[in-house]
Amino acid sequence: MTQEINLKSEITATQTGQRLDQTLAEMFPDYSRTRIKEWIQAGAVSVDGVVQTKPREKVLEGQEIEVQATLHEETKAEAQAIDLNIVYEDDHILVINKPAGLVVHPGAGNSDGTLLNALLHYCPEIELVPRAGIVHRLDKDTTGLMVVAKTVEAQTHLVAALQAREIVREYEAIVQGTLISGGTVDEPIDRHPTKRTHMAVVHNGKPAVTHYRVAEKFRAHTRLRLRLESGRTHQIRVHMAHIGHVLVGDPVYAGRPRPPKGVTPEFFEIYMGFKRQALHAIRLELAHPFTCEIMSWQAPVPDDMVQLTRALREDTKAHPTDY
Repeated sequence: MTQEINLKSEITATQTGQRLDQTLAEMFPDYSRTRIKEWIQAGAVSVDGVVQTKPREKVLEGQEIEVQATLHEETKAEAQAIDLNIVYEDDHILVINKPAGLVVHPGAGNSDGTLLNALLHYCPEIELVPRAGIVHRLDKDTTGLMVVAKTVEAQTHLVAALQAREIVREYEAIVQGTLISGGTVDEPIDRHPTKRTHMAVVHNGKPAVTHYRVAEKFRAHTRLRLRLESGRTHQIRVHMAHIGHVLVGDPVYAGRPRPPKGVTPEFFEIYMGFKRQALHAIRLELAHPFTCEIMSWQAPVPDDMVQLTRALREDTKAHPTDY
């Protein structure tokens, strides 16, 4: 599948003396600087009818710019019929409520059966968009809201908004231990120095900021609402572990489950049977990439976390002197 791109514009006085790639990025903000550079180097850009292949070429007022490029298939993966819980859709974006167990992108050990494979089946033209339009990821066993771009133009705008911290991503989590109040974790994250499948707070890692507030206190646990400024791999899980409050059920960072003393058999069964991190992307807010309308969605907390929360409430009521 391919898509032809034909763009025209004229250099303004304020753009005189600028680099060609910089000027094109200003003229056509629907496309990334990287893509524009590729088009120039491929001979898809002409200035006053003359093909230019150097991104650093200077431009002059009044020159006519023309882009004649072709978008080719960007995502090479098998389209697979996998059910999607679509919360919102228009010509530009999809908002999906991802279930637990669904991997977002193919990788080691997950060559297919992913959200990306499902998107290619549901929306075949999305193969023209890098990573099938996936703008941000959720871990395999984290549930909740994700936005997907259906076009290259929408993806460019959403990626820029994400980098500018203009997309609100709010999560609900249940952590071990009782937190008195909310706070912020501002600690860099990168690969664990010895455990290569783990992430960790690392001195020279990438900046990462997580805000959290207490939503509900239990006897030995806390329900939190969290908001991300950055979006590092495993960020919430790593930051909560770093401050000593691992997520319930986290198979990587929590170690063995530790139910409180004196629980009922029913509580023990629910608690020990919770085999994923108790983390749900509950709210998403963004400016639509084309209309600029502020849009917001909420995804109900999944049944397994609802059941766990109820069990924690009942346990807290049953042990009022421990609370």
